[in-house]
Amino acid sequence: MRVCVIDGRGGGLGCRLVIGLRETVGPDCQIVALGTNEAAAEAMRQAGAEQVAAGPHAIMHMVSTVDVIVASLNVVLPGAMLGEVTPEMVKAILAAKATKVLLPLNRARVEIVGSEDGTLDMLIARSLARVRALAQPACQT
Repeated sequence: MRVCVIDGRGGGLGCRLVIGLRETVGPDCQIVALGTNEAAAEAMRQAGAEQVAAGPHAIMHMVSTVDVIVASLNVVLPGAMLGEVTPEMVKAILAAKATKVLLPLNRARVEIVGSEDGTLDMLIARSLARVRALAQPACQT
């Protein structure tokens, strides 16, 4: 199973997700990190992702090759992350057959009705638990 983490800006969230996934999924699962920029990609590389790429074209190409995408809600909001999320990236992410596990974090003033407020730590823990449940059949350790 291939699990993809997408992040932008400085890669702080992506870094935490990669570290958490490394501890959550077995060694048979590959973690692919896709940064909207080089800084985010490098942060996720240092966190332990096996395959790393950066930029809109890399994201558009790679999302079709993974089984699960983990990211903030921003990755499906064109113009988010200070303009780093392009409409083409959003289209590719939404078209990917991968299950999308999106944390309801955004700065675009989009409210998701039915999602309760929580700390970043809580949202990361819930996301990791969901990926663990998705990965269990594919990544038995």
